Amino acid sequence: MKPIQTIIVAAFFALGSQAAVANKPTTENTAINSGSVSEKIATQLININTASVEDLASLPGIGKRKAEAIIAYREQQGEFKSVEELTQVKGIGEKLVAKLKDRIAL
Repeated sequence: MKPIQTIIVAAFFALGSQAAVANKPTTENTAINSGSVSEKIATQLININTASVEDLASLPGIGKRKAEAIIAYREQQGEFKSVEELTQVKGIGEKLVAKLKDRIAL
């Protein structure tokens, strides 16, 4: 085999093995792309002034009854002026509000 042919054959094999490695998914990419829909939804902020019972009940520590209490408070008192005002709703304390701060908005 001539030297130029040897180089071409070697380059062909080298490129083929690199392409196979490049197409193999990494665990990092797999982890990024494997997030479930519920995880993506969970990271969306919920506006406590406009959210439905279902939206509020999807928050950790807030069930249907607390969600209904939030809406009842909102209807009686008007829109929440701060997230901390949630503590005025029966059954919602400072610890729960602190836990929800990154998940709710006004």
